[in-house]
Amino acid sequence: MDYFLDNRNTLTFSHNFTDGRFSTDEKQDQVYLTAAKLTDHLGYRTSDNNADFQRNQSQFLFKHKFAKPGKELNADVNYAWSKNNDFTRILNTYQNPDGSPFAPDNLVHNIGNSKNDQVTIQVDYTDPRGENAKLETGLRTYINNYSSVFDALSINNGNSIKLPLSNNYKYQEMINAAYITYTDKIGSIGYQLGLRAEYSKFDGNLVDSAFKFGYQYPKDFGNLFNALFPSIFLNKKLSDDDELQLNYTRRIRRPNFWQMNPFVDINDPLNLRQGNPSLTPEFTNSFELNYNKTYTGGNFLGVLYYRLSTDEITQYSDTITTAQFEQLNNAAVDPNAILNTFINASSEHNWGAEFTLQQKFGSNFDITPTVNMQYTKVNAKVDETDLSNEGFNWEAKLTTNYKISSPSPVWNKLGFQVVGEYESPEVIPQGKRKERYSIDVALRKDFLKDNKASVTVAVNDVLNSHRFGAIYDTENFYQDFFRRRNVRSARITFTWKFGKSDFNLFKKERGNGGEDMMRDS
Repeated sequence: MDYFLDNRNTLTFSHNFTDGRFSTDEKQDQVYLTAAKLTDHLGYRTSDNNADFQRNQSQFLFKHKFAKPGKELNADVNYAWSKNNDFTRILNTYQNPDGSPFAPDNLVHNIGNSKNDQVTIQVDYTDPRGENAKLETGLRTYINNYSSVFDALSINNGNSIKLPLSNNYKYQEMINAAYITYTDKIGSIGYQLGLRAEYSKFDGNLVDSAFKFGYQYPKDFGNLFNALFPSIFLNKKLSDDDELQLNYTRRIRRPNFWQMNPFVDINDPLNLRQGNPSLTPEFTNSFELNYNKTYTGGNFLGVLYYRLSTDEITQYSDTITTAQFEQLNNAAVDPNAILNTFINASSEHNWGAEFTLQQKFGSNFDITPTVNMQYTKVNAKVDETDLSNEGFNWEAKLTTNYKISSPSPVWNKLGFQVVGEYESPEVIPQGKRKERYSIDVALRKDFLKDNKASVTVAVNDVLNSHRFGAIYDTENFYQDFFRRRNVRSARITFTWKFGKSDFNLFKKERGNGGEDMMRDS
């Protein structure tokens, strides 16, 4: 809803309601082998989950346009809250190869609920200064409060035993930031200078044990540089069709809650997950040299880059200790299970080159291939163990679009899209990530006057190959695994546009530019 106070001031209000419920059924077959790779015993695990959730989000926007063209002030207040409840029943059974019982069945009930509210306040000011110059500045505050109660109960002969996996926690995340950028030209060289200052704080609390964790940046004046993030963008027009750009940016990546929470996740009894409350944010200094060439029928973009990350957040895995196994014994965890957590590597270096070509063939067919080649060197150490690793990796993506122009109303305005992606193996501190690849296809038909309606048929992951995995090769264990979040899927979407509504607000919130049949809505 928009309310126009006058020709220079506008108020906008929007609200989103979400209410839903879902259930999941998981089945897992397990085969336990001896050192000679003979079957020792079998396991079967079922997990049934039911959950419901509610989410609400309100947004207030105020825009003031000054008499000077392009000069404006925008203020945005966003409040969101949510809650959810879930119940999971996990049953583990074990058998000898001949079908006789190997061990007693194990039953676990997980019961949880959570609440979350978020407030974001942002003010942005833009002031053009002549033909090429522009000043932009703003403030932003983000506060996120979250609380959760999770009880894990072992059920034996009708008796419930609360497991150490139970987790009752609260946390507050706060980020305050201010920025200023100035854009102008000196002769044929354009530039943009920017600086963002930030104060961030994370306070986590395990209520049952009174254990507290989190971080604060900067901690004091001695760490003031950790709060400053400069950026420099320089560009020069070599000709009407050629442009050269040199960039430098400094960024921060904060650990999220699950990377810090010491709670142990046993959804996979052989691969446990646990956060590291000692994690700190990582910082990245990025240098890029870009060359852009526009020509008849296409465009070429070449990028050379170097990125240095300090305190890189990366995964670390090791087998569980005897004490950890005894603590989790009632939860059907394997004594040789691997515990996956996170650490701060001392540094990571990335040297790379990326090339993108946009090429049209006539008015109905175009292709966009992208190739990214990178050499990575990770420096990491845990206690006395050196986890450093280095190696080369590359990835490629090809997007093709074809639209039929035909006198026949059946074939006319029928469009096809194919997207293929490939990522080669990539080094990590204890091994390498496995290769990934997938192909998506889509078919779209526009019809009615001015293409007011369309039908899209899209198939994701045609080869059913999109999976992610890794190989860990350490002194203590060797593991080769892969997982998948989604399997091949198909959907049909019908779109009908009518009236003269202005959907700029919704486009702004989505931030989706360009047409993509795979995500058509």
